[in-house]
Amino acid sequence: MANIPIIALFCFTIFVSSSLNFVYGAENMSYVVVGHVYCDTCRVEFETKLSEPIAGAVVKLECRNRTDNHLTFQSQEIVTDERGDYHIVVEGDYEESDCDVALVRSPNPDCNDPSEMWRISRVVLTTLDGVSGELRFANNLGFKRKVALPQCTQVLQEIGYYELSQEAGDIAPWSEL
Repeated sequence: MANIPIIALFCFTIFVSSSLNFVYGAENMSYVVVGHVYCDTCRVEFETKLSEPIAGAVVKLECRNRTDNHLTFQSQEIVTDERGDYHIVVEGDYEESDCDVALVRSPNPDCNDPSEMWRISRVVLTTLDGVSGELRFANNLGFKRKVALPQCTQVLQEIGYYELSQEAGDIAPWSEL
């Protein structure tokens, strides 16, 4: 019977210390957002084996309060490395904010049209929603090439995305057939 109060006190101590660490740790958390920027050489709004990384592309991270849309964090403009990769260091917890990495510009004049689907990527920058650790991954972001490469037809047929249209003599997406 004497062990019950000791066990209860031990459990209470663990609960209090972990709660304090949980709350205190969130405010002082540091995150690293990592991602990749590519050139959609086939203009299909997703990566293919012909897609190419864009070195020197510029991205930016912004967080806005969900209630009043007030800007709560804004990174500097970040430039991708030779592999099209970037990382953004963020200090603090942004539980009440929606944070998005967005394309700013491409150094490639032949591939500088931002993808409609992949021009921004949402990232979670809080530990208070069950996501742990400091490393956060953004979806890959893409710019579209001005004109699709000629090899795209074959690549897209290989993955079953396009089918030859017998009547028109050209290629049409499955959804248009």
